[in-house]
Amino acid sequence: MKTNRNPSTRREQRKRRHARVRGRIHGTLKVPRLMVFRSNQHLYASLIDDDGQKQNVLMSVSDRDMASSKKKPLEIAKEIGNAIAKKAKAKKIAKVVFDRGGYKYHGLVRALAEGAREGGLIF
Repeated sequence: MKTNRNPSTRREQRKRRHARVRGRIHGTLKVPRLMVFRSNQHLYASLIDDDGQKQNVLMSVSDRDMASSKKKPLEIAKEIGNAIAKKAKAKKIAKVVFDRGGYKYHGLVRALAEGAREGGLIF
């Protein structure tokens, strides 16, 4: 029987990278953590306050909240970034700490970050 020398899956590798990044990143109420999660079909962005015993989600946006249209995924990711920035501005949050969630900083994650920057968030 052949065994796999590296039993970790892509999901486990991403979780490990995310844990390593989270060891350095901490969000507060004034400077929350902008967390990105990509599933196979959808993209999510959340602002999280890590202070206290519970991690409080201050607000979140996903492509499921957006009106479904025939846009390309990169354009949708940019819109999600803009939407989370508008919600943050409404609650008087200007600075955030970006948490890419263990994903590479390219493609949808990069487009979301650029959209949030265009919306006025600083990180």
